[in-house]
Order: sequence, then C-alpha cells, then structure tokens
Amino acid sequence: MPEGGHTSLVERIARVLCGSQHSANAEGSEEHASSHVDQHWMTHRNQALAVLKAIRETDASGASVGDPVTWTRMVEASIADAEDDRR
Repeated sequence: MPEGGHTSLVERIARVLCGSQHSANAEGSEEHASSHVDQHWMTHRNQALAVLKAIRETDASGASVGDPVTWTRMVEASIADAEDDRR
C-alpha cells in the first residue's frame, strides 16, 4: 500500500493554482515560474482548501470504482490537517 505524499494536499493544490497563474505552461507568462511558486504558494492556500472542501464528496464516476466513504474520510483528514496548521 502506498504511504502517500510527503507534501500536504493543500500545499500541492496551492502550488498548482499559483503556478497556473504565473507559468507560461498555463495562463501566465513566466517560462520558469518555480521560484515564484516556492515563494508565493501560501497566498493560494485558502483557495486550495476550498478546492479540497469541494471534492470531499466524490462524483458518480469515482464512486463506481472505489469506496466513496473512504474517499470522503481521506479528503476530510487532509482538510482537518490544513485547518490545524492555520491555528
């Protein structure tokens, strides 16, 4: 069984949101946005937390191939960790 990532889901989502805004590979204009992402991903943390809250319930496609209760518990655990980090 995989042990999971070493970076929180909130951080990974925030980094994607930040990168998509600045990287030329997405909506931005920077060819090398990684240093910007390293410095500014935290500004996207609340958006990332909102994404996690939006996906805590899987859709019909996800439920058809896995256990939706486990999915919800996993996402809610990541949300709880992120909310604990804010305190």
